[in-house]
Amino acid sequence: MPSLLIRDIAELHQVRDTVSPLRGQELARLPSISHAWLLIEDDRIVDYGSMESCPARADAVIDASGRHVLPAWCDSHSHIVYHSSREQEFVDRIHGMSYEEIAARGGGILQSAQRLREVSEDQLYDESLPRVEEVIRQGTGALEIKSGYGLDTESELKMLRVIRRIRESSPLVIKSTFLGAHAIPPEYKHDRQGYIDLLCNDMIPRVADEGLADYCDVFCEQGYFTVEEGRQVLEAGLARGLRPKVHANELYRSGGVQLGVQVKAVSVDHLECLGEEELRLLGESPISSTLLPATAFFLGLDYAPARALLDHDALVTLASDYNPGTTPSGNMPLVIALACIKMKMTPEEAVNAATINGAYAMDSLEEVGSITRGYVANVIITEKMPSLAFLPYSFGSDLIHRTILRGK
Repeated sequence: MPSLLIRDIAELHQVRDTVSPLRGQELARLPSISHAWLLIEDDRIVDYGSMESCPARADAVIDASGRHVLPAWCDSHSHIVYHSSREQEFVDRIHGMSYEEIAARGGGILQSAQRLREVSEDQLYDESLPRVEEVIRQGTGALEIKSGYGLDTESELKMLRVIRRIRESSPLVIKSTFLGAHAIPPEYKHDRQGYIDLLCNDMIPRVADEGLADYCDVFCEQGYFTVEEGRQVLEAGLARGLRPKVHANELYRSGGVQLGVQVKAVSVDHLECLGEEELRLLGESPISSTLLPATAFFLGLDYAPARALLDHDALVTLASDYNPGTTPSGNMPLVIALACIKMKMTPEEAVNAATINGAYAMDSLEEVGSITRGYVANVIITEKMPSLAFLPYSFGSDLIHRTILRGK
């Protein structure tokens, strides 16, 4: 097997012999080795240590003097497969329109769905792949991708087939989520239960029969799906082997957190609007509390209360929410910087939330998210920098020197 040795690493971060998701104060600790080496064989991490024990040779050697090495980011919430951008809505918000007002006039998710229905699977794949390549350059090594811009059976299947093609053609670890319950399409505006029935009785069985998704998600929010509607969809997904996720509490205290706890969701995502009850539930639950600070930044929303979640012993995760309308970026270093600047997470907490806990939110904790012997060799080599804190501190700089995925 070909071997790759990365040597003279200034700091090798997230070094763990055993791995488990991190809660509350556990996120403050990021184990590392100074002046280190890392050995990769084929697509796996095989060993590491301080330079005193560095192997003498390998098939290929990278000198990482002055550079830091971390596990590649695990971005557990994205909508990276879409057709056409929505910058006009960005301008509309500058002029004072709200997210809800844009949606009410047929913009937002509904506009993306209308456009996506018009393109072929090949075109959708060709348009999405450059975005995937972009996030790889920014250090992402594992990515969850949602559907939800089709809102009819064939268009949702088209999106999920594109996600499958990306999984087959990309070195990324990819997880796929069916999000047909993203919005009520116009043709069902006056027949909400008719659309729920379509989701449960047609879309979900076909998604499951083709093996197109790992998860089933629902946008549980005022103006979108109620708690009871969401429960119908998620239980239908569970019956066909799709584990639940929930878009919860982005705009209001929607009941999405409570729904996620009740159905034993893998994660509840967004969480900008939380009260004491939700904080307590998340602190007591094994659910990932997935925060999306780039969305709050782009929409001008209040940021999720990361410190309160950590104080309640929650399992906090960071993800991008890359999508055409509310977060047109998959830049995880920026997400980490926003978590530090706006949500007062420390650099160590933010890196843990974007690596180990991101892997947990994708059911991939036993293969990616840490520097662990036997794990997939998905690592980042930074530019030369004085400390880990420089990564979020210098938020406008491109500090990812090289991304190595599956040892390449």
